Amino acid sequence: MDCIFCKIVCGEIPAYKLYEDEITLAILDINPITPGHTLLISKEHYPTLLETPPEVLSKIIKSSYPVVRAIVKGLAAEGYNLLLNNNRCAGQLIPHLHFHIIPRRANDGVSFHWSPNPARPEELTQLATKIRSHLA
Repeated sequence: MDCIFCKIVCGEIPAYKLYEDEITLAILDINPITPGHTLLISKEHYPTLLETPPEVLSKIIKSSYPVVRAIVKGLAAEGYNLLLNNNRCAGQLIPHLHFHIIPRRANDGVSFHWSPNPARPEELTQLATKIRSHLA
């Protein structure tokens, strides 16, 4: 497999490891948004959240707790972002499930530019109906 994260998990590529358990590996991002930007990756190769078994996802989220706590305490971060990008259009550059943990401080210069658009009630009703029809 030609996946950089799989190569890191197998030890073929070095990484700055912070945490590891049977399901996950936390490594420092070598192109950080802020100092301490960490990637929490699944050891098994799953391209996105929808291809990942629910029991694996729950273990990854559980693994995020000690990593986030260590980042916040160790770096005296005022906050953090826990992000998951799925597919290239959403910003996922490596098709291997990974969460970004980005330590934050007030006025750190990082900005996520969202442009919310108020929705009309009838539009929200239609959207809710479409989505609910696909919930199991």
